[in-house]
Amino acid sequence: MNGTNYSIAIDGPSGAGKSTLSRLAADIFGFIYVDTGALYRTIGLAAHMAGIDSKDEAGVTALLPELDIQLRYDDNGVQRMYLNGMDVSDKIRTQIISIYASDVSAMPPVREFLLDMQRNMAKTMNVIMDGRDIGTVVLPDADLKIFLTATPEDRAMRRFLELQGRGDTSSYEEVLRDIQYRDKNDSSRETAPLKPAPDAVIMDTTGNTLHESLDLICSVIREKLNL
Repeated sequence: MNGTNYSIAIDGPSGAGKSTLSRLAADIFGFIYVDTGALYRTIGLAAHMAGIDSKDEAGVTALLPELDIQLRYDDNGVQRMYLNGMDVSDKIRTQIISIYASDVSAMPPVREFLLDMQRNMAKTMNVIMDGRDIGTVVLPDADLKIFLTATPEDRAMRRFLELQGRGDTSSYEEVLRDIQYRDKNDSSRETAPLKPAPDAVIMDTTGNTLHESLDLICSVIREKLNL
């Protein structure tokens, strides 16, 4: 890659397939995958464990100095999240923590707390970083920006099946309500709202199989970055 660090920003609403597709694409191109949503989930989990309401900005802000959040990779290159030395990678994937993540991510102190961590990764490595404001705020100069989306119903079904696979008993209706809640929350917040960057490639994966979506995203990466 001629010694150049490439950064790819992948944004989109909850359940659009960002994490899965970003991770698979990173494997194909030999990039580091950074799931920024996991960072917000980890802060949400910390607030939940401390008994702080998800919308209590003062309480969450006061908690931040006590948090040691680390993103590590296991022997298989899979991202793991650590909170004050404890592996919380599974604990952050519940429905209640999804709501917490959405609420705390709207808080400017939380976003500022994580901003440098995210940017420093892109300075030293080839990264595919996914989230909701990567192309607009975190990495505005990313080499490629992609905005992944799909209908709420399509995204809710994907998330429902994913949760079922983990033994979660949430109903499809509950998952759809949470998706709709997060969509409204993420797109209407004052700080770094969810929206495509002006120069982002818009990619609607409604009705696609995982293989079809992965082929599409990889073809865009190859075309735009000549990889």
